[in-house]
Amino acid sequence: MWRIWMLFDPRRTLIALFTFLFVLALVIHFILLSTDRFNWLEGPRKSVPVAAQMAPMPAPATAPTGK
Repeated sequence: MWRIWMLFDPRRTLIALFTFLFVLALVIHFILLSTDRFNWLEGPRKSVPVAAQMAPMPAPATAPTGK
């Protein structure tokens, strides 16, 4: 293990590692904030029900029999 640290500077390696992990954490949190389920700041968005999808189908027209 000590040979690895002879190849890489420990300070620069740890700073690069912590910077990468911090950026990764920010990206994950922003992805979660953009979803409806995991947005803990604004809460879930209220969806507006579409009336056309809820309307029943009209009854089929019947032709008069003429009797």
